[in-house]
Amino acid sequence: MALRLSLSSSPSLRSLHTNSPPSVGPNRKVDWPNRGRTCGSVSREASRTVAVRSSLEIAAPAVGSVTEVNKDTFWPIVETAGEKVVVLDMYTQWCGPCKVMAPRFQELSEKYLDVVFLKLDCNQENKSLAKELGIKVVPTFKILKDRKVVKEVTGAKFDDLVLAIETAKSN
Repeated sequence: MALRLSLSSSPSLRSLHTNSPPSVGPNRKVDWPNRGRTCGSVSREASRTVAVRSSLEIAAPAVGSVTEVNKDTFWPIVETAGEKVVVLDMYTQWCGPCKVMAPRFQELSEKYLDVVFLKLDCNQENKSLAKELGIKVVPTFKILKDRKVVKEVTGAKFDDLVLAIETAKSN
């Protein structure tokens, strides 16, 4: 599903337009109020992951969901997060353990509403960012605070990820 963000007529809202399957409806417009900014999922039928394709239209990271980022949008979203803890799931499409962790990562995003959850497909397009962040294996979870990596969890280690998030939040 391809997503694109655009400004709505109301300055306090953003709209999410989708090219989605027939069950959701093509070019369906959904407004998402969230503390005066737009964030959220496309619909109840669609995934709760929000893909951000342009750093020019980023209002705020989605709360209660996972935001998919790329090499162009990652750092602007981290900047927007400010002092919040940011958790980045670095995965690939072909990785079995990554697929196992994806729904559990989504659950964490719904539990920790004060944490920003991002995911990055470590494909050729995003190779430069993956290299910059020092990825060696997938899945790798980077925990950032104040725009710096403070913790890393490699592999499908859910309990270690929860502990790393709790530790970063308490510091």
